[in-house]
Amino acid sequence: MEMDAEHQYLSFRLGEETFALGILAVREIIEYGGVTDVPMMPACVRGVINLRGAVVPVLDLASRLGRGPSPIGRRSCIVIVESGAPPEQQVLGLLVDGVNAVLDIDAAQIEPPPGFGAGLRNDFIAGIGKVNGKFIILVSLEAVLNVPEIAAMAGEIN
Repeated sequence: MEMDAEHQYLSFRLGEETFALGILAVREIIEYGGVTDVPMMPACVRGVINLRGAVVPVLDLASRLGRGPSPIGRRSCIVIVESGAPPEQQVLGLLVDGVNAVLDIDAAQIEPPPGFGAGLRNDFIAGIGKVNGKFIILVSLEAVLNVPEIAAMAGEIN
């Protein structure tokens, strides 16, 4: 049975945990490197990269989710995602500890976010997917990439 793209999720690791996000938002996955530090940015912003001539901000997803900064390892990579609709569409990079696979998760296998716990802000969780008896946290890209909120965090640094 062929699954359509809206049921496909890119799974990745942050520390020991597995997360996933909808494949429709994912443009590409690149090796970690060439990140230029930008002063006065919140801790979750690692810097910017040059992606074929475009300046793309890179968010440390673990840090954004309140987990502390990701150590850079052999499997660290940047998932390039698109958020929003043109003309406000934004391209951002998400630093993750390693990409696993594209998973087919049927809507019937997705539970709503728990009312408490999981150690994450509820708005960051789009749902909890059940795959082979394991739970995978589905990340809400819109909430994680809330640019006004990240900009406000930058203002708190000053």
